[in-house]
Amino acid sequence: MKRVIIITAFIVASFSSCKDDDVSCVSCSNELTQTFTLCREANGDASVNGEDTDTDYDVYLSDLTEQGTSCN
Repeated sequence: MKRVIIITAFIVASFSSCKDDDVSCVSCSNELTQTFTLCREANGDASVNGEDTDTDYDVYLSDLTEQGTSCN
């Protein structure tokens, strides 16, 4: 019985760890910086090179483009 519970817990944990599929990323650059990766995290925040900015992705991207940064 213990074995069934452990196997079930492992299967549930494996499927729930697939939430990273909600992340989408683009490459960005401007004449002042090296190319960096901007991602929309599952919670809607922007992350830059893997670091959460605690800022909404759309707001962050808008600010970047206003400053002349190109993302694609």
